[in-house]
Amino acid sequence: MLNASLTPLNTVVIGNKAPPVAPASMDPFAAVTGHAGLVASEFTYRKDEEIYGEDEPAEYVYQVVSGAVRTYKMLSDGRRQIGAFHLPGDVFGLESGPSHRLAAEAIIDTTVRLVKRKSLEHAAGVDVQVARKLWAMTAGELRHAEDHMLLLGRKTAMERVATFLLEMDRRLAVAGMMALPMCRRDIGDYLGLTLETVSRALSQLHAEGILGFSGARQIVLRNRQRLRNMDA
Repeated sequence: MLNASLTPLNTVVIGNKAPPVAPASMDPFAAVTGHAGLVASEFTYRKDEEIYGEDEPAEYVYQVVSGAVRTYKMLSDGRRQIGAFHLPGDVFGLESGPSHRLAAEAIIDTTVRLVKRKSLEHAAGVDVQVARKLWAMTAGELRHAEDHMLLLGRKTAMERVATFLLEMDRRLAVAGMMALPMCRRDIGDYLGLTLETVSRALSQLHAEGILGFSGARQIVLRNRQRLRNMDA
């Protein structure tokens, strides 16, 4: 649920009145809201602050403007399973039912843009272009969920870490270096591994010259092909 104590940074009309953060061709969320003339608001959340809880009404659809978000489920035995990491430009909170299946938290100080779900659904009901773009975003979420299920069910610990590093390299790397917003415990909860297993895997990859560290969360991949071979 939207935190009522938060005040919006600003309200943005994504369309003719105000340009989106990125060209609509590169930003599906801006393409949908801009085409429909919907109004979006921006909110900030502090590190580890909840954006919405599991089973809360799914009243909004969100996009990360800056920072990073994790969506997760707490299991009955107290363990946490992270379903996805959402980075700038990513859309999250799309649900097939009336409530959120997972909770969402800011990993670091984060700004998100949000639009009312009912407004999106209404626009999709009367405009086939909006419906197609919304479906494309939903299909992307489904593909990620399928890939994640395969990763957890069929890959070894080292293969999971290799898959994660290649994903983050593709999504985060700037000038050959990726600055991870998430900690190793987050990575473990995403990959279904313990913190110790993640640390051992990273240390082994470092010892083999496949990656290098420049700070606790800054990683340089020195041999992407070997990682790809592990991920194959």
